[in-house]
Amino acid sequence: MIQVKNLSKHYPDKIALDDISLDFPAEETTAIVGPSGSGKSTLLQALNLLERPNSGLLTIDDLHLDLANPLTNNQILQIRQKTAMVFQEKALFTHLTVLKNLTEGPIKVQKKSKAAAEKKAQELLEQFGMTELKNRYPYQLSGGQQQRVAILRALAMEPKYLLLDEPTSALDPELEAQVLRVLKDLAQKNTSMIIVTHNMSFAEQVADQIVFIDNGSVGYQGPTDGFFHSTETRIKKFLGAMSF
Repeated sequence: MIQVKNLSKHYPDKIALDDISLDFPAEETTAIVGPSGSGKSTLLQALNLLERPNSGLLTIDDLHLDLANPLTNNQILQIRQKTAMVFQEKALFTHLTVLKNLTEGPIKVQKKSKAAAEKKAQELLEQFGMTELKNRYPYQLSGGQQQRVAILRALAMEPKYLLLDEPTSALDPELEAQVLRVLKDLAQKNTSMIIVTHNMSFAEQVADQIVFIDNGSVGYQGPTDGFFHSTETRIKKFLGAMSF
């Protein structure tokens, strides 16, 4: 489980996260939703310390950090070894084939053998029906294919938790559907995922729990069904604005 207690992040002109406490269970999918600029991405990136909160406690399994204190490089590394991040931008290594994109991290960072890294990469490509892409370069892929490769590249590191920051927001609806099918498959396999998303239909279908962030604070944490059938005025207004 990932847990944050009293997490705060302040900028000179804005409070991005205001004393947030949340639990993110392992082997479940949590969707983080909310209006633009509410602090969703800041919260997600705080979980693996890409964003450094000003204060609060962060627990990932057996690791416990007081974020008000300076952190060592080893502490940061320990957190990031348990997580992998996928962003809106695909950010693949443009000079490497798909296969080498998937093996670069395990070989260079985790010091796995080339054979072991390639075996894992081949398994992932087969699992998601993407074997035919393995020798292509990113410029030879569609946007949806690139984002699916980015997700597999994160999975190749075998993280305990997969963090995704609006992974389909830069895609058109057809390509978005390709990526969402991969994420739905991962959710059905009880992958531990935390996803910032604007796609309410996807969140309703796939998430085990919803976290609603509004103006840097938690407006809701709980079962997906409870969120989408909430009688709370603010949640109803948000959901109404997301449909047409």
